[in-house]
Amino acid sequence: MQNNLEKQINDFLEHLEVEKNSSKLTIRDYRHYLETFAKWYSSTLPGRSISELDLGTVRKYRVYLANRVDMKGKTLKKVTQNYYVIALRSLLRFLIKNDQKTLEPSKIDLPKTESRSLKFLEREQIDRLVTMPDTSKEEGVRDRTVLELLFSTGLRVSELVKLNHEQINIERREFGVVGKGGRARVVFISDRAAEWIDRYRKMRTDVFKPLFIRYSRGRDEEDNGEKMRLTARSIERIVKKYTHMARLPVEATVHTLRHSFATDLLTNGADLRSVQEMLGHKNIATTQIYTHVTNKQLRDVHKAFHSGNKG
Repeated sequence: MQNNLEKQINDFLEHLEVEKNSSKLTIRDYRHYLETFAKWYSSTLPGRSISELDLGTVRKYRVYLANRVDMKGKTLKKVTQNYYVIALRSLLRFLIKNDQKTLEPSKIDLPKTESRSLKFLEREQIDRLVTMPDTSKEEGVRDRTVLELLFSTGLRVSELVKLNHEQINIERREFGVVGKGGRARVVFISDRAAEWIDRYRKMRTDVFKPLFIRYSRGRDEEDNGEKMRLTARSIERIVKKYTHMARLPVEATVHTLRHSFATDLLTNGADLRSVQEMLGHKNIATTQIYTHVTNKQLRDVHKAFHSGNKG
């Protein structure tokens, strides 16, 4: 029976890759969550198929997750426990859609977790961060361009690393990307970011296809320099390096710059629908997480009209 569950999980992961066009990172995470469930299920209830799953068993699994210890010896946070349960519900939904009998996923509730405060940088902190690289060197110009482009566009790291030279239209200040879920969108570049892209491209003497390349090891000209392309991990390291150099109070990541991009737009008067489009969010509910930190207009209304402000 366990082999059957493994096959069902693999079928689901193939569905994510082929039909849902999920990223490799998403598929990797779902594989981890579901393999954890499969291992627990087979050891706790040997011989039982997924068709026999019930709410009582799900409750026991949740108790297991609540007591599960990670590699650092810490129990899983509530939000992390929810990721495991969300993956299980997605698997069950897939099985039912394919006429396989199992527990109805809507019966599995997710406990509410404390809303996490969004980390974002103020404009002065952004300026401090982007001026950290040593732009007397080509590698430093690359790093400055990476930081400028992230704040200018709100790109996901997976979108940034895929960029090629020919995609970028400096004159029009825009380029196209295919983001999460295979959704295509136009991305706009600020004047400042465009200047750094132009400077970086002019410094490059190679003919490599990728926009951002590594400098740490020898050059490989095969496949148009594809092996020279910076990885997502490298981009994360670049952001972390300059965050520490700038001594920012926030442990900034690529996603912090994405949050900062959205926050900057909304606090300066952009409407939520436009920001949704620019971020590539499928649902506006995802974009609404920014509204509680972007209340400049509401603050101005309160300041102008609340009687308590008229001293």
